[in-house]
Order: sequence, then C-alpha cells, then structure tokens
Amino acid sequence: MKFKKSFALLQISIALFLVSPVKSQIKLPALVRDSMILQRNTKLPVWGWAAKGEKVTVQFLGKSYKTTTGADGKWSVTLPALKAGGPFTMTISGSNKIMLKDILVGDVWFCSGQSNMVHQMRLHRDRYENDIQQANNPNIRHVFIPTLTSISGPKDDLPPVYWKSATPQDLGEFSAVAWFFARKIYDHYKIPIGLINASVGGTPIEAWISEEGFTNFPNELATLQKNKDTAYVNSRNRPGFGGGANRGEGRSTVQTDKGLAGPKQWFDISYEPKGWYTINVPGYWEDQGVKDLNGVVWYRREFTVPQQMAGKAAKLVLGRIVDADNAYINGTQVGNTTYMYPQRRYAVPAGVLKAGKNLLVVRVTNTNGKGGFVPDKPYFLVTGNDSVDLKGTWTFKVGEVYEPISFRGGGGGGGGPINGQNAPAGLYNAMVAPAIKYKVKGFLWYQGEANSGRPKEYEGFMKALVENWRKLFGVDNAPFLWVQLPGFMDRTYVPSESSWAGVRESQLKALSVPNTGMAVAIDLGEWNDIHPDNKKDVGERLALIGEKLAYGNNDIVYSGPIYQSSRIDGNKIILSFNNTGSGLVAIDGEPLSQFAIAGADKKFVWANASIEGNTVVVWSDKVSDPKFVRYAWADNPQGANLFNKEGLPASPFRTDE
Repeated sequence: MKFKKSFALLQISIALFLVSPVKSQIKLPALVRDSMILQRNTKLPVWGWAAKGEKVTVQFLGKSYKTTTGADGKWSVTLPALKAGGPFTMTISGSNKIMLKDILVGDVWFCSGQSNMVHQMRLHRDRYENDIQQANNPNIRHVFIPTLTSISGPKDDLPPVYWKSATPQDLGEFSAVAWFFARKIYDHYKIPIGLINASVGGTPIEAWISEEGFTNFPNELATLQKNKDTAYVNSRNRPGFGGGANRGEGRSTVQTDKGLAGPKQWFDISYEPKGWYTINVPGYWEDQGVKDLNGVVWYRREFTVPQQMAGKAAKLVLGRIVDADNAYINGTQVGNTTYMYPQRRYAVPAGVLKAGKNLLVVRVTNTNGKGGFVPDKPYFLVTGNDSVDLKGTWTFKVGEVYEPISFRGGGGGGGGPINGQNAPAGLYNAMVAPAIKYKVKGFLWYQGEANSGRPKEYEGFMKALVENWRKLFGVDNAPFLWVQLPGFMDRTYVPSESSWAGVRESQLKALSVPNTGMAVAIDLGEWNDIHPDNKKDVGERLALIGEKLAYGNNDIVYSGPIYQSSRIDGNKIILSFNNTGSGLVAIDGEPLSQFAIAGADKKFVWANASIEGNTVVVWSDKVSDPKFVRYAWADNPQGANLFNKEGLPASPFRTDE
C-alpha cells in the first residue's frame, strides 16, 4: 500500500513537471544568444516565447524593459538605439532566467545567395592559409544558418545556430566572400561586424523571395498556392513519382561496383589489374572515348617516391573531380569527397609512402554530365620541398554503370517531386523569415548561376528581392550589394549569344533601384570552376561599394566603368561611361578586347576599340553602317580588359536591347 501511494505521488510530480514549469520557460530565438552582434543606431527588438500571461523582464546596460506575453505566448520589448561597443551582458527573466554574455553592438550584414556565398574559407585553405592562421578578431563574427525549406509558409524560428568569432579555429567556417568584406570594413571603421549567412548552393532567386514579393509574378503566385495544398504536395512527392529527374538515378541499394565486390578490391595492393585501359589525367572520360557514362570509374597510377619523401606525412592534391571520389595510396584510403565542387586536398599520414614504386587509386563516381578530373587544375603529391607530378597517363576500368530510371509521372500536373530549395519562397520561409526581426545594416547577395536558363526574368526578380527584404526587415533603403556573375565555362572565339551574359545584364539593370551596388567579377572567374578560388577580391570589391553606400565615403572610386550611352559617328560608335575614376585603361596594356559591333542586322563581328578620354571608340572595316556594340558578351569573355585606373573592371553590356 505504501509503495502504491509513493508511486502515485511520483506520477503527480512528473505530471506537474511536464505541464507547468516546462510550459512557462522563456525561449529565445536562435539568433538571440551569447556572442551575438546587435545593430547599432536603431531601435532593437528583443523577442521570444513563454507561457500565456507570463511577465518577462529584459535587463541591458543598466535598464529594465518589462512586458507580458500575449495569448499566443509571444513577447517582445524594444531597446533604444545604441552606439557601437561591448562586450555586454543581457539578462531575460521570467519563470526562468537566461543570461547572454559577450554581446557586441556594431553593424550586421545579412548575407545570402547560392554556393559562392556559402563557400567557406576552409574550402580555399591553400590560397588563404595565412589569412586563416593570422585571424584574431573577436569583433568580426559569423553565424551560419543551415539549409532549411518550407513550402507551406513562413517559420518563426531556426534550429540552434552559433555566433563564431574570427579566430584560426573558427574562421574556416566563415563565408570567404563575407569575411573579406567584413575585414576590409572593420579595418577602416573599427566597428564590430556581424555576418548572418543564409545561403544554399544551386538555388534560384525565386526561392529566397517571400510570397508578398511575387505580386507581379502570377506564375510564381500560382505555384505558391498549389504548394499549400497538402494533397497536391503529397501526390507530387509520393515514391516513384518523377524519380528519373533526380541526380543519382538508377543507383541500386545493392553494391554492384565490381571494384568493391570481388575477392580483392581494386585499390588493394595485391590486386592484379586486368582489362584496364589508358587515359589522360586531368580530363573527362567522355572526352577520351567513353561515351555518356554515368557510374563508377576506377583510376590507377604507379608513381616513384624518392628516398627523402619516404615515410613522411604528405599532401595529395587532386584538383577537382566530378562528382565524388575515394583516393587510396598503397591500399590506404587517404581522402574522399562526396560532391564535385571542393578542391581535393588530402592529408597522407606518415608511414604510407615508401621509397620506390607506390600505387595511387582513385574511385570516381559520376551521376550526370562529364565525369573525371577537371582540366587546368593542380595534380601532385608534396612533402616539404619535394613533390611528385601526377599528371599524365593513368589506367582506368569501369566498375559500375548507372542505368536511368524511366519517368513515370502521374498526378500533380507533372514535373516530378517538389524540391523546396527550388520552390518560390521555399528558402525564404525557413531561413530568412525567422531572421526578419533581427535588425541589420544591409545585405550582401551572390547568386544568379541557377537562373541562367531564364536570364531576362532575373532583373524583375532581383528588384523584387531588394524591395521585399527591405520591407520585411524594416530597413527602408538599406544598402543592398550584389556580385555580378564571373566568367565561367568554355571560351568562345566568335561573337555569340550567352545566357550568363544575359544574367549579368539583368544584374546591371537592377542597379536602377536606389542605394544598390554591384561588384563586377568578370575577371575573377575560372572556365572550369563555378566556384572560382579568388574570393578576396570579390569581398573587397563589395566592401568598396559598402564604404560608399553604407558608410558615406564619397572620396573613393567604388565601381568600375558602367556603360551610360552611345552615339554613332560615321562608321564608328562612341561609348560613354559612368564610374571612370581617374580614367579608362586597358588593364593588361594590350589593345582593348572583347568588343563586337553590328549593323541593323545584328550580325556581330569582332571590333577594334580605343580609349579616347573617358570614351571608347569602336569600329570595324566589316561594318560600314554600325548600329550596336557589345562588350564581354559571352559566358566566359576571357581577355575583357576595360578597367578604370583604380583597377576595377567595366561591367559587360550591350547596346542592342
């Protein structure tokens, strides 16, 4: 009887614990936490959740701010505008107490876009190792929001996130572009800089705009309404619907790679290779006699290690590989990467290398497009000052071929499963909406690659994004800075059309929105890498624009030449520009390049061009009655060399629109 009574009391105690105290606990949004940076010179909301009718007190800088939660359990107080400084402590009290430490007040920038804004410093360690090791600035802090989607509507909060300081331990996780922007701004103004990074690779601009931002876009509004219909979404996402649209299609859950299925795996040093063929590295297998293969291809290379390298720890540099790889030296796996974009820099442990003959085996998995080793990248093994070149003739053998799954379609209007990362507002709802109460100085944006299939629409979306975010964050006319797409893909040697040039044009036209700026990066691209390695110049060009628009520095040249107007003079067209700085220049000392000219038929040919004062004169003996000019109008206009003397490139443009 005594046991039953005690057990009943225990049950009552547990019930009270679960119902009362936990329900009344104060909860803060994920961004409001230790080490945060608050925006200076503006009224600051501090908000959260607690039990209905709970009294909440926020104490900060010697003052108290009191409120009571509403029926929905939400509460909010507003702090007065603060000057830059810190560190400070904030206490939030109710039924529980939360103390937030190490708070700074400065300028907060919301950074977003796709993978070139995601790309962390660690992915560019070879180039920026010194920057990482020398970083020691707790006044610059970065918080990364993980990939989240919602097609049903905006979310109130994020999962736990953390403000990280610029130290060698944490800088590797900073967005490289955002870091170089913040460092330059801080060096000039000594104001704490906070970076909120909400970016996702491979995503279109539409996914980042809220539903309210699509007022003038009926197609996107229609899609938004459909995606709110649970039955419709479930029909689109049911197993088997549109499976053939997914990357990795045809992959079996059963291991069918012959290189891993045999009694001796193909990376084993005791395996005797039979039926292997020669192939060059770097290079794609589709360019070397292997047609339309998605699957697994194994590569082998024997190489000689001199005595002075034997037994030492080493670094294996394998450029970039499309898509994924596992690398083995003498039967030991020394690295693997699961997708195409990161540079392959693998640490080889001490004791793996031996004097004389060694074996390198790389298992390459590709699910779409050309597979293999990306050209014009480094491929070598290094210990100290000694290295072994790995370019040249290797052997290969196919381990597995992925067979495509036929598209079964059915229901929901077709088009395959719904991907929240591509859906209108799908990323805004989950990654931006929870942050809109957090006050910011302005915005950094690096995106556009995913919209290259619809370049003309991009201008409208870009303008909508600027207006949408300014309104929702409550920062009218806040500086909005973006990066124009750099050069990428194959070089062309005759004037041609280009969807990437079309996106650049839309980005240029969007500058008609007041207090916006664009960092031209046409000279910073790499033909074989959608994630060019030079992130420092991108970030610092954004910082120049920031100094002008956000910090009122009117004495700097913050932009390269921007096309303004043209006039025809006989067989020549004379171009005028804004932002010429202290003068126009061909940056490489060569004749101006990448200018094309056409008559009324719009059949463009390469043109001569020369600088005359702050104008450029363009002509061709092949066009006697010129009407139009284009500059750097290509996916990758290598050699585009019109700059101002301050070293900033001219934006690509055309006059025939």
